[in-house]
Amino acid sequence: MIYTVTVSPAIDYVVHLDSFETGATNRTTAEEYYFGGKGINVSRVLKELGLSSVALGFVGGFTGQALEKGLKDAGIETDFVHVREGVTRINVKIKAEKETEINGQGAIPDDGELCRLTKKLEKMENGDILIISGNIPAAMPQDTYDRLMDAAGGKDIRLIVDTNGELLVRALRYRPFLVKPNLEELKGIFGMEITAYEGASRLREKGARNVIVSMGGDGAVLAAEDGNCYEAGVCSGDVINTVGSGDSMVAGFLAGYMETGDYQYALDMGSAAGSATAISPGLAERGLIEACLGKLRRADR
Repeated sequence: MIYTVTVSPAIDYVVHLDSFETGATNRTTAEEYYFGGKGINVSRVLKELGLSSVALGFVGGFTGQALEKGLKDAGIETDFVHVREGVTRINVKIKAEKETEINGQGAIPDDGELCRLTKKLEKMENGDILIISGNIPAAMPQDTYDRLMDAAGGKDIRLIVDTNGELLVRALRYRPFLVKPNLEELKGIFGMEITAYEGASRLREKGARNVIVSMGGDGAVLAAEDGNCYEAGVCSGDVINTVGSGDSMVAGFLAGYMETGDYQYALDMGSAAGSATAISPGLAERGLIEACLGKLRRADR
């Protein structure tokens, strides 16, 4: 089974306006809402690609109940820990002449509630996959991910960690199956200008089994466990939305690898999923992912 962890999920409320004026009443021309958070995004794209997963994390209050119901209605299994204090955050995204975001604080678990999540991970079995995505809110213990990875340790589990900075560096001692920094994050980790291939190779030396470095419009590179390096381009189109593009890449790579065991195909699938989300108003749908994959595979030949 695949498990995704989102410690601070959110309902994204997107409003469109012709213009936005502070201090005045503004009326929307259109609005949407999405159930999100990085791990949840991975679960949603995996579902599009035909793979089941269980979404884990923390939810609270009436917004947490709405998020949980929305995911279940979408066919995504959930097993959240319900916290007593706070509510699942609502992020307001204002799309006018300029984009403005207002992000909520979210529900913060106490130590007992965090232990309830680690107990769930202790029940994972050999062959399961654990995906931990996003950063840790400032109000939560900064060793939260260490505790989650320790709980899943001692078994043959594929660990995927999609975070950055010190959190990513600390995860390397768990020998994750995949990490996915972008090029700017690599430069921050090593404190110097560095190429994608060099940075990916160094992270492999420090413990990561596979490293994808995403480079926006320049595509992505993969330093793989088989000792080879691979690269993939992007599917061209007008970029509408980059939110969730990296999460889509993680889901696409995993789906491609589980289907074929071929690193080049997996990277192409990851790049296709990430590109498809970037040119979609929300997370990419399967048809567009497959169309982008076809373009990338033809370009490879």
